[in-house]
Amino acid sequence: MTKITHLTSAHPRYDTRIFIKMCCSLAKKECYDVSLVVADAQGDEVKSGVRIFDVGKKSGRIRRILGTTKEVFLKAKSLESDIYHLHDPELLPVGLKLKKLGKTVIFDAHEDLPKQILGKSYLHPWIRHVLSRLMAMYERYACGKFDAIVTATPYIRDKFSEITNARIVDINNFPIITEFKEDISWREKEDAVCYIGGIARIRGIVEIVKALEYTDNIKLLLAGKFSEIETETEVKACAGWQHVEELGFLGRKEVAEVLHRSKAGLVTLHPIVNYQDALPVKMFEYMAAGVPVISSDITLWRRIVEESSCGLCVDPLDPKAIAEAINYIVSHPQEAEQMGRNGQKAVLIKYNWGIEEQKLYKLYEGLLS
Repeated sequence: MTKITHLTSAHPRYDTRIFIKMCCSLAKKECYDVSLVVADAQGDEVKSGVRIFDVGKKSGRIRRILGTTKEVFLKAKSLESDIYHLHDPELLPVGLKLKKLGKTVIFDAHEDLPKQILGKSYLHPWIRHVLSRLMAMYERYACGKFDAIVTATPYIRDKFSEITNARIVDINNFPIITEFKEDISWREKEDAVCYIGGIARIRGIVEIVKALEYTDNIKLLLAGKFSEIETETEVKACAGWQHVEELGFLGRKEVAEVLHRSKAGLVTLHPIVNYQDALPVKMFEYMAAGVPVISSDITLWRRIVEESSCGLCVDPLDPKAIAEAINYIVSHPQEAEQMGRNGQKAVLIKYNWGIEEQKLYKLYEGLLS
């Protein structure tokens, strides 16, 4: 039996991409013994056929990067696995050490890290550019030593194709369609729209809440956690907050119920550099649930929405434009329901985990052969 271990020092143990999709998919194969190393201080466990090992949680970014990374390596080494699959850039040195031990190593690039650094507004522009270039150089060096690179989007795949000769495959974070109800009961829906995911200024929460001031008494179902105290304070002081139903962090079943209640799903992230080529998970989950999408007017996202005829694109920095889209969808139920069905059809045909799962299996089989 082939022993496979996924490693993360920063993601939660039940991360949708890492655990629910990749680890659980691999664990379905009888020929694979799958483990996951995490750092969350919640202890070891076995879940859905995956053995989860916890190395503990350290406070502070520096302690996590240095101390936790070392603990992850020591646990990974002790497991004596055949394949190691890394999910965080800070684990690149761990991957290099595992390669020296003769192991097969996969690096999973969830994001374009050099471009992500350029989007960090709290850093001085000069520092951003220097850090971005240094990370690009180190990423090129480390990934050139690995056996395979997995990317979360075709754009990141193409970038890596230019810097390494390793096996490269994009495994997109598309929805598991069985998580969502097939039937769209439009009459059961509320006059509500939803936002699901991490809540931050750069993800458009300020404009979304302000947009509620211009809607026709429409509710926002807000599922997720605020990552910035100052942003949370600001939006809760807005007049539009009275129309918000704050739900906090939800599990997968609860997310499906929120989508069942909603007439539209918002993915109005700010058009910063590292979002231009991203494929936001929430957009495809809205589509899978038959919920029309209100998306930022980013070229790639607009192409997906328009090709599928599954929603509307708006200026994410304009609350009135967001409100206009919300009002249109809620006041045009027949068109909105058709948008929802169009999105669901696109997911069934193209944007679903079943297709990506087969790419994952093919990658592992290729490495083992």
